[in-house]
Amino acid sequence: MFIAFLIGIPISFSLGIVSLLGVSLSGYPLEVVIQRMFSGVDSFPLVAIPLFILAGGLMFQGGMSKRLVNFSNALIGHFPSGLAMVSILACMFFAAITGSAIAATAAIGGLMIPLMIKEGYDAKFAAPLLATAGSIGPIIPPSIPLLIYGVIANVSVAKLFIGGFVPGILMGLSLMVFSYVIGGKRNYRGRETRASIKEILYYGKDAILALLTPIIIIGGILSGVFTATESGTIAVAYSLFIGMFVYKELTFKKIWDLLIESAKTTGIVLIVVSFASLFTWYLTVNQVPQQIASAITTIANSKIVLLLIMNIILLIAGTFIDTISALVIFAPLFLPLVSKFGIDPVHFGLIVAVNLTIGMCTPPLGVCLFVSSSIAKISLREMMRDLVPLLIALLIVLAVITYIPETVLFLPNLFGK
Repeated sequence: MFIAFLIGIPISFSLGIVSLLGVSLSGYPLEVVIQRMFSGVDSFPLVAIPLFILAGGLMFQGGMSKRLVNFSNALIGHFPSGLAMVSILACMFFAAITGSAIAATAAIGGLMIPLMIKEGYDAKFAAPLLATAGSIGPIIPPSIPLLIYGVIANVSVAKLFIGGFVPGILMGLSLMVFSYVIGGKRNYRGRETRASIKEILYYGKDAILALLTPIIIIGGILSGVFTATESGTIAVAYSLFIGMFVYKELTFKKIWDLLIESAKTTGIVLIVVSFASLFTWYLTVNQVPQQIASAITTIANSKIVLLLIMNIILLIAGTFIDTISALVIFAPLFLPLVSKFGIDPVHFGLIVAVNLTIGMCTPPLGVCLFVSSSIAKISLREMMRDLVPLLIALLIVLAVITYIPETVLFLPNLFGK
């Protein structure tokens, strides 16, 4: 499979080819191929994938992102490296709306990177900052990777969503600390004066409908009004109404284009999930996860060492395999070990998600890096100087949530989920 990756075969087809070859050589009936592919996507929670993808597009095109940026600027734009910190805070707000790293990087980066460069910030700093800030997208709920993990691990999606708040906030704060230090050294500034209370209230009022989105989604899940899957429908209906009738920035042409793009993206994701279901089935019936678990336990004689090994593997995988593919490949392999060592599956789900989203801003794959570099019009090589310390900041957060489980489990336990 990894040879197929390296020679350029798309990951979904690599999974399919290897699985089909394994099924054929093992003498299993070929009907199992279609059965397993269908059963892999025949899941009610997966209905939320196209809904959250569409909702994210509607919120971006509907004008929510620029209102979030304006409100963030009023709150913290006066600090050293103010525009950088505004970018991070806006990405955190946007993450609570879309759940996509690429969407957050494109939406906020498209607004903030040109502005930062215009105000004297080095493009080599602005581009990696927005790429790493965008990686918060799949951690703060809602989150497509956590949704898929919940299906694979048979874990409550509501617990995973609520458990993502603290790790996501910690990621944002770590990037803000770095930006604050760099801003002091390089004399990066934001707005000249602190915003008045009146100005904060004005921009807050303008952004209130966008800020209500995560409250409606998470509040509805917690109160039992709707499920995590059904919340995707609420997000689409809400963003469509606000974008068309309140902000009046959504047109029928934009909506049609978003429907087409959402359908394409959903198709790509579900093809990966269906082939991965077949691949996982083949590994399971041949007891590969058990063999891997046995091999790792000969090295890892404690939970601490095991978590370190899994983090290293996931970080490496995330650098050259996209998040969804890495998730559906490695989560089933590690779940037997998670169970054996008594690691909470919700805790493990956030560890996996943070690992793989860090991979989204790490070369050579680093899709968020490609998005931000194209906006800033610089190469990946030019971004490396400031990218490395930003990644270190995120790795420190990863270590904290790995070895302090309560950072993930506190809120789900508090709300009784």
